[in-house]
Amino acid sequence: MKLSILDQSPLSSGKTAAHALQASMELAQVGERLGYSRYWIAEHHDFSGLSCSAPEIMLGYIGANTKKIRIGAGAVLLPHYKPYKVAEVFNMLATLFPGRIDLGIGRAPGGSAEVTMALSDKYLQKVYQLPDAFKELLHFLKDDFPSDHMYSKISASPLPTESPQPWVLGTSAKSAKLAADNGTAYAFGHFMSDKDGPQIMKSYIENFNSSSNLLKPESIIAVSAICSETTEKAEQLALSGLLWKIQLAKGEGKKGVPTVEEAESYSYNEAELKMFQEMKSKMVIGNPKEVREQLTDLQKKYQANEMMVVTITHSYDDRLASYELIANECL
Repeated sequence: MKLSILDQSPLSSGKTAAHALQASMELAQVGERLGYSRYWIAEHHDFSGLSCSAPEIMLGYIGANTKKIRIGAGAVLLPHYKPYKVAEVFNMLATLFPGRIDLGIGRAPGGSAEVTMALSDKYLQKVYQLPDAFKELLHFLKDDFPSDHMYSKISASPLPTESPQPWVLGTSAKSAKLAADNGTAYAFGHFMSDKDGPQIMKSYIENFNSSSNLLKPESIIAVSAICSETTEKAEQLALSGLLWKIQLAKGEGKKGVPTVEEAESYSYNEAELKMFQEMKSKMVIGNPKEVREQLTDLQKKYQANEMMVVTITHSYDDRLASYELIANECL
């Protein structure tokens, strides 16, 4: 099984953003040592408990402290930015770290309505225009605008020897269509979608157009997973992240991921308990053998090339241990 890491750089209660970002760098290093194929870090803005607002900065730091693992953004939220600037930034990263850079593109706002207004003007209009902006970005990455195009005489320099690999990240049929139409790789967020994921992935594969970016479909499924030596311990560790997500939905998650003890003593009301069960049903939780079986089953259902694991626990050490157990069992 080909495995990768998706990191949301979560803040744990009692820790600072500096602790969370340092833990993210250490996670990438451990992932490289364990044989994970790639490490992606997400973009969020003024989002309670998530520490990374600028993946491109973290990727420079992580790239300098790793040697071979592919690193990338999961994802750059393109409606907030001009394609030219995004291409410049990731061409710069690809120049510094040849053959290692992925550029994941998403359409989500990544924060509140106020954050969206602070980041960009006419956001909804830019979401509608995303297909055109994405095509423009691809041309900048390949430096191949037609000669009659207004941008044909400029380059998103520096031009690397190997361009960043573009990915579309999403949770809907629209994102799958965008990737298929443009012949790019596609990553589906199973852990954050209530859509028919396998059918969406099937539509991507069946409608894929070969391109200079990619000759055949390439896909990733992003899954929330927690592994421990025993099923009971894994279930216990999962409580922190589940409670934190419920607190976020209530606007109460600013202190970060709670401790296991706090999660065990929490009294859920009926609505919270329903939310808890719905979120848990999308997760992969168990001992190494159980996690491998669940990941293998999902990979078969989706016909995915690769599984990407996102793990949130209160303890950064427990998170590292989970990734290590999964790697030892699956890689």
